Amino acid sequence: MVNLYAKYKNVKQRAKSAKKLDMFKKLHYFCTTKPITLREWRGNLKKPIIMTKAEIVNEVAKATGIEKVTVQTVVESFMESVKSSVEKGEPVYLRGFGSFIVKHRAQKAARNITRNTTITIPAHDIPAFKPAKVFVNALKK
Repeated sequence: MVNLYAKYKNVKQRAKSAKKLDMFKKLHYFCTTKPITLREWRGNLKKPIIMTKAEIVNEVAKATGIEKVTVQTVVESFMESVKSSVEKGEPVYLRGFGSFIVKHRAQKAARNITRNTTITIPAHDIPAFKPAKVFVNALKK
């Protein structure tokens, strides 16, 4: 720990930006306290933590007590059915969670700045997710 503290003082004296100093303070705090996971470390650096499909499978398997292989099959089939419905243009409504819908984008004109030309972007459909009011209100609390 002494070596780490010496580095901390050295960085503090030579810090050109407060951001580097702040990161080093966090590193010093975590090295001197309890051991942490990578997820906690990322969370304290305020980087976005993305939940992957594997993490969803682990959470559901833990909550229900079902095998991970079975849960993974269910999650993948759910995603496939939502994807196929949206590709057909049919919205998927999940009460209390949200809706997977198709949004239509009209034709529009855009500029190519490097060539100084105007191009037209054709009309197209894009998939979208609209959260339910209950879900939005739960996030606001």
